[in-house]
Amino acid sequence: MAWDVREAIQRTGVLKEGHFLLSSGRHSAQYMQCAQLLQHPVEAEQAGRALAELFRDEKVDLVIGPALGGVIIAHEVARALGVRCLFAERQNGEMTLRRGFTIQPGERVLIVEDVVTTGGSVMEVVRLVQAAGGRVIGIGSIVDRSGGRVPFDATYRALLPYEIPSYDPAACPLCKQGIPAVKPGSRTVQK
Repeated sequence: MAWDVREAIQRTGVLKEGHFLLSSGRHSAQYMQCAQLLQHPVEAEQAGRALAELFRDEKVDLVIGPALGGVIIAHEVARALGVRCLFAERQNGEMTLRRGFTIQPGERVLIVEDVVTTGGSVMEVVRLVQAAGGRVIGIGSIVDRSGGRVPFDATYRALLPYEIPSYDPAACPLCKQGIPAVKPGSRTVQK
């Protein structure tokens, strides 16, 4: 039986229910925690292969993902494509390359993330790649929560588009019910 992203997400408990404070500052009753999928090496490998297939014809030289969510999936996509993998991480609040990582001028770079909602972290990596002289030839993710509203100039492809309503805190029905919000994920909330 072929690997199916929707079934794998359900089986590994990626979709969480509750009251969540998102890094955008908005609130939601659901949250996609792809670390639940990626903690399983076989699932991570299958997701990486599936995502790599969406970019197989793009002549990728390098795959990069933002830490923390993009690290494992970027590695698996790079492995499936047979190319190098880097990750960008925050230092003093700014996405940067550390650990001796470099991007060569003209390298064809695929940026990979686990979940894209607003595209903020990915856009930081786009700027980082471009500043190093790399060419962003595509952006991929396991889950696209953007509803088609990403600010990307490069081709964007995802394994699964998934709509999750979010609310301004002042209009959040969960807040009005007095349900406490929790902050999932690794990014701090934007002000």
